[in-house]
Amino acid sequence: MTYDTVITDSHIILPQGMIDKNILIDEGKIVGFTNDTPACDNKINGNGLISVPGPIDTHVHYGVYSPINEAAKTESHAAAIGGITTMMRMLRLKDPFSNSLQAQLDASSYSHYIDYAIHASVFTPQQINEMNICVEKGITSFKIYMNLGGEVGNVYMDIPPNSSKLVESQVNVTNEIVEQTVKTAASLGCPILVHAEDYESCGCGIKTAKEKNQDGLSAWSNSRSPEFEAKAIKTVSKYGRDYDCVIYFAHIGSERALAQIEEEKKLGTKIFVETCPHYLSLSYDKQEGYLAKVMPPIRTENDNKAVWNALSKNQIDTIGTDHVANQLKLKLAGDDVWGALAGFPGIGTVIPILLNDGVNQNRITLEQFVQFTSQNAAKIFGMYPQKGTLEKNSDADITMIDLKREKKVTSDLFGGFSDYIVYEGRNLKGWPVKTIVRGEIVADDFEIIGKLGHGKLVERKIS
Repeated sequence: MTYDTVITDSHIILPQGMIDKNILIDEGKIVGFTNDTPACDNKINGNGLISVPGPIDTHVHYGVYSPINEAAKTESHAAAIGGITTMMRMLRLKDPFSNSLQAQLDASSYSHYIDYAIHASVFTPQQINEMNICVEKGITSFKIYMNLGGEVGNVYMDIPPNSSKLVESQVNVTNEIVEQTVKTAASLGCPILVHAEDYESCGCGIKTAKEKNQDGLSAWSNSRSPEFEAKAIKTVSKYGRDYDCVIYFAHIGSERALAQIEEEKKLGTKIFVETCPHYLSLSYDKQEGYLAKVMPPIRTENDNKAVWNALSKNQIDTIGTDHVANQLKLKLAGDDVWGALAGFPGIGTVIPILLNDGVNQNRITLEQFVQFTSQNAAKIFGMYPQKGTLEKNSDADITMIDLKREKKVTSDLFGGFSDYIVYEGRNLKGWPVKTIVRGEIVADDFEIIGKLGHGKLVERKIS
């Protein structure tokens, strides 16, 4: 038979380790491995490259500062250049799901270069009552923002498709809303993603810092102490135990938060942990200006070391980017750190950061890299073995990386909506050079060659 594609001579990373074989792809699926080079329509030379299961970015914000029909195009473009094959969107809707969800799904369906999945954020009692609507439409994970409420309850929601007007909203994610969301998610068999920061404590911390006229990223970090993360972790973990719900802690980046999570695991909470590249590579004392403002804040170099240590011991399960597709004019709209917008783009740089700072520095192995970037995410969010592995009959989502490739990071490299990047000018060694989604090459050597609309909503199973 003639196969659609054969990838020759690459090193392949599987759960059991590295193998040197050719990869056979047909009709968008992995069909096997061989030492031969059978007849094919498309041969990809993998000499000197490593083939890994397509990375899944578990944590992406897009559709907030530009409508989803435009944002899906720009951000999946950036993702593909950066070697990501599936991106998981944090959907934030102001209105009930029954009114606003379908329009978002329709607009997403023709606008992505790579595959995508959705986490639905829950803010109101009505949305809690409509979580089943999300599940019926293939959205099987939910997000709660314990950092939003009271004096710090202001948030930008997703813009309706084809609109350009920002949607600002005031929300109050009380402990009651948190508990009811956890309870409902458990009854639906779905995991809960948690932004764990106690909003009352954060509100007080920010007020105190402003009164003292403090500024800069150090003031931002001190106003949102890791203790406030620990407090929220403790609260929601108890609900997780009470209702037997899986809790997935997003963007964990402090030693204190990691320690609290280990305590809650010992008490029996079912927990998964995500970190982000900026908690591995940035500290507030080494950053100038406000570009690296994010929630939770970047911390100290000691916290960076603690996160790397937790990764090396497999105490962290996934790496998401918390990518925010915003622009400088909004990011730096204020005069100080308090007026700056939280969040920054990162979907294009996660893989090279992990390769440069992690694999090439022997902090993590290639097998661990695969676990953190694809395998674990696929298992947690009901996509395995369709995604997250290169087994027979899995989707042919493959990223080919060159551990020796060196390149400088620039904001225009990825073609996203954002006009800045926190890693500007940094030279990184280890880059994705080909991104393949369901057998189609989407990005090749930092250029998009795939078709817009190739990306599909991933069907997810409920465990």
